[in-house]
Amino acid sequence: MLRRLLYNKLTLIDSKLSPSSHGFRLFNYFLRPMSEMSISADSQNFTASYLQNSCGLSRNSAISISKRFKIGNSERADSNLELLRAHGLTQTHIKKIIATRPVLLLADLEDKLRLNIKLLESLGLSGVRLGKLLCKEPRLLLSDMVDSVDFFRARGFSNKQIAVLAMKRPTVLLFNVNDILKPKLDFFKSKGFTDEDVAKLLSLEPYILGRSLENHIIPSFQILSRVFSTDEEIVKVVKAGHWILEYNLEKTFERNLLILKNHGVPDPIILRMFTIHSRTLLLNPPKVMEILDEVVKLGFDPNTVHFALAFRSMAVISKKLWEQKMKVYKSFGLSEDQVYSAFKIQPMCMLTSEKKIMKLMNFFINKLHIEPSLICKNPSILILSLEKRIIPRSLVLELLMSTGFLKEGIKFISYFKMTEKYFVEKVVRKHQHVLPDIVKVYESKKDFQGFPIISKA
Repeated sequence: MLRRLLYNKLTLIDSKLSPSSHGFRLFNYFLRPMSEMSISADSQNFTASYLQNSCGLSRNSAISISKRFKIGNSERADSNLELLRAHGLTQTHIKKIIATRPVLLLADLEDKLRLNIKLLESLGLSGVRLGKLLCKEPRLLLSDMVDSVDFFRARGFSNKQIAVLAMKRPTVLLFNVNDILKPKLDFFKSKGFTDEDVAKLLSLEPYILGRSLENHIIPSFQILSRVFSTDEEIVKVVKAGHWILEYNLEKTFERNLLILKNHGVPDPIILRMFTIHSRTLLLNPPKVMEILDEVVKLGFDPNTVHFALAFRSMAVISKKLWEQKMKVYKSFGLSEDQVYSAFKIQPMCMLTSEKKIMKLMNFFINKLHIEPSLICKNPSILILSLEKRIIPRSLVLELLMSTGFLKEGIKFISYFKMTEKYFVEKVVRKHQHVLPDIVKVYESKKDFQGFPIISKA
């Protein structure tokens, strides 16, 4: 019955053909499509099966890919997979790479794959890192990367910096050297950046290379030049906050700049605010207004560096976190006014984490017997490292006191405030000839148990 229906359909089609070709065309129509359909179906089934069994793809994914991509035989595909595995790629890597770029299975092993893998490994990218990179951008295996890699090397980029750049933005290695890469690096150099500066900047923020030179990078420098009078200052700003060139400066910086100037903040302090933490001046203008109002209300002078530090501290701490830290300080008997007084002396004391505040306050009060009110008058000690600075110096002071070289009632805080160089010269080396163990004590990782006496800090 089925054959009869098919025959009738073909006869109907054939009846529309010219009489002279009636028999031949009917025969040709009947045989060729059936043959092609059979071959196509076999090829698709083989491809789908191979993608599932050898590459780890799901059945649905394998079938979907096999409709547009065919593997004639597995010889080349096997060799390419073997190469990827030999260089440390896992089945998970291979699955993701082939699902994105199945043509890699048929790529020329010697002409492309092996050479590109060798090039990437020369940058220090191998094993898991290589697999992670190729999962992000499998086109790298089929591209001519040697020009871009050679270009970066010639411009002073280390292999490590090129590798970091590639891991963050793999497509950079696909950019045309003369049309995209060279004009941008030449522009940075024309502004006073050294090759070393550019290498560091772009390895930290490679997304800049994806930005338009004419429509984004140059206009950003033009906007910065409206407040910073020299290229040298602009270079300093960009180096301090490499992400700045990712922002729409026209939308944020220009408006914030006007707000700052209206509050009487001079250009040198604005420059300092950028070098301290440029992101704070790229906040939404209403937020900048709010922070400025708070800082001015606390009595900070816009002409001072303390103003810049206070702005930075209040900009990076949410109101909720501010209240949580205030609560920690209060738990040691301090009033809100005392905490704000400490903040006005050293604005960075509110950047210290809650955990560190608790550790430092406990140490100063319970082991050194320093009054909380005295800590508030010397808040700079709240931004010091307990393990690297406070404890080692406390051990030295304990040794000097126990041997009679320091009297009871010494002012501990003054010793903590000393620079490292000054403390070593004026305290450690000064007593080394009479106390040979003092250096060993200072460099030890010993825990400090606390002074048995109550001293006046």
